Amino acid sequence: MTTNLPSSNAVELPQWGLIRARGADAASFLHGQLTQDVLHLGPAEARLAGYCSAKGRLLASFVMWKPNAQEVLLACHASVLAATLKRLSMFVMRAQCQLSDATADVQLLGLTGQAALEATEGLPPWGRSEATGVSCIRLPDASGIARAWRVSERVGGHALQVLPDATALQHWQQLEVETGIPVIEAATVDQFVPQMLNFELIGAVNFQKGCYPGQEVVARSQYRATAKRRAFLFSCDASPEAGQEVFHSADAGQPAGRVVHAAERPSAAGASSFVALVEVKLSALGAGSLHLGAADGGLLTRLPMPYDVPTAVDGETGAAA
Repeated sequence: MTTNLPSSNAVELPQWGLIRARGADAASFLHGQLTQDVLHLGPAEARLAGYCSAKGRLLASFVMWKPNAQEVLLACHASVLAATLKRLSMFVMRAQCQLSDATADVQLLGLTGQAALEATEGLPPWGRSEATGVSCIRLPDASGIARAWRVSERVGGHALQVLPDATALQHWQQLEVETGIPVIEAATVDQFVPQMLNFELIGAVNFQKGCYPGQEVVARSQYRATAKRRAFLFSCDASPEAGQEVFHSADAGQPAGRVVHAAERPSAAGASSFVALVEVKLSALGAGSLHLGAADGGLLTRLPMPYDVPTAVDGETGAAA
């Protein structure tokens, strides 16, 4: 079956790559490596997860789901796939688990608007359905726009032909950022403990699942309430890049944060601005201003978050929507 979809509603996502874990021990192996419970991942859901170093710093972030009982698919940023696959493969040992790069074998399409609603009718965010070789995952809405992934093997007649559309891809990337869901890219590997990126707030960390690399650091940050940095959305007229440092107007010598990922926000008037998810010191959110690249760089204007983020510092209480 070959079908054309409107390019305004469906787009290929070259920024994403897919790792396939297959075998009797695939779920149990990944369960011992990631921040998320993989053993109890159900067929009707997808989950967020992180992969940490021994020091609790994120090396990759995933959306994961099980196509069947002996297979797990992990979607991550394409720029970190090769290094992540290599590192995970080092620890397979005697487990019955084969890891491979499935990016070329699996088609991952982004659906928006009515196309997303129809493909995932009745599903909650992170709900998953599968029929006739096609899997659809409902993603969180962004700026009031429904989003979903359509996943299928490229062989077997279930892949779709979608016309290339740079504008549709740009719009999808903007929506990805506006969800406030962080994606680890090559430029941000080994920079953040999960709580710095709100991982526990968006359900990407399971604190009951047991050990995984960096688990002690992540647990300590949680139970001692030591998170003094969080991720927030900002707009900026200058162009941010993942990994770029952010500075407070009162401190030109010490970075106050780092860009996690960013996208352009086209304007009908022709002038573009940018939206960025930025990890920042909570103490820098008060007086003064935040700037991109230097204390006199592009001004960052804080935007509302789609979920509540604590802003407590040193035992104080507070939350930012």
